Amino acid sequence: MSKPILVIKFGSSSITHANGEVNELTLAKIAEQVASLSSQYSIVLVSSGAVAAGKSALHNYKATLSERKAAAAIGNPILIAKYSHYFQKYGISIAQSLCERHHFSERESFLQLKETYQELWRSGVIPIANENDVVSNVELKFSDNDELATLIATGFGAEKLLISTSVGGLLDAQGQIIRHVERIDSDILNVVNTETSSTGLGGMISKLTFTRLATRMGIKVVIFGLDQGQGIVDALHEEIGTVFEAQEASFTARQKWLASGSLIAGKVVLDKGAVKAIQNRKSLLSVGVTEYLGEFDKGEVIEILDVQKNPMAVARARYSKSELQQANQGMEVAHADDIVLY
Repeated sequence: MSKPILVIKFGSSSITHANGEVNELTLAKIAEQVASLSSQYSIVLVSSGAVAAGKSALHNYKATLSERKAAAAIGNPILIAKYSHYFQKYGISIAQSLCERHHFSERESFLQLKETYQELWRSGVIPIANENDVVSNVELKFSDNDELATLIATGFGAEKLLISTSVGGLLDAQGQIIRHVERIDSDILNVVNTETSSTGLGGMISKLTFTRLATRMGIKVVIFGLDQGQGIVDALHEEIGTVFEAQEASFTARQKWLASGSLIAGKVVLDKGAVKAIQNRKSLLSVGVTEYLGEFDKGEVIEILDVQKNPMAVARARYSKSELQQANQGMEVAHADDIVLY
């Protein structure tokens, strides 16, 4: 695409009132600001709010899985109709994109999703993505839309990822917004408030977890508040919120997909020698594996753990777990080209 890609994520608390009703003043503001950027960027909006918008129609709503699915079925058309109404004022059509994990874990499905988005962008249409809560299996659900936004941003190679939050950014111990973060480390994680909003699933820990993945893939992230200044526009220009710097990255498109979008089937634990080899961009041989965790088949994605069982990379397995355990110790577990370090 000729224009850089911009992914903007809105949580339920950003676009709905406490009772679940869509905040139309906020949607009007989003449409106005996004419209002003649409000539410069290929934009994806990732929007929560369907469950919140639909739950009031259900009697004695208790937020069980089946009730959440039903609320999403009710709320999705409500939410998308509201977005469509406000974007039409600027001559912009929007498209609904309900995503499931297999759209990212299966490369062919992912490439089809990417091709669809590119077709929409060619016609000036803005896709609005959300998890397909109506059918998503609980084990295969995205943890929240912070994850979905990150998968889209990293898989599509976005220039920036903007994440809206009700608190306006990452807050320090005194409740002040930290304006700039060079790298997410233990010091940054220790200042986080672990509370979530009353309407959403994700808190700041979730946002930082996926922000770290995005920045490692070379994407700059801004966590901001819609009510600050010009909201989206100011966040894009890094004038509000917390700016997380992108790390140097030289991954291929396939490696970005592998690191961000794939379901992990199993894990392998390495000895010190294998850890060093992986860090030096070498292939992983079975002689360096001390333990196999879970079951995986040939071609499935595995997570690579260091000696202390800390995650250090993901890879595509050259053989199944059973084949590796039964064969000699010189077998190649994963080729260097199919290993992506965290």
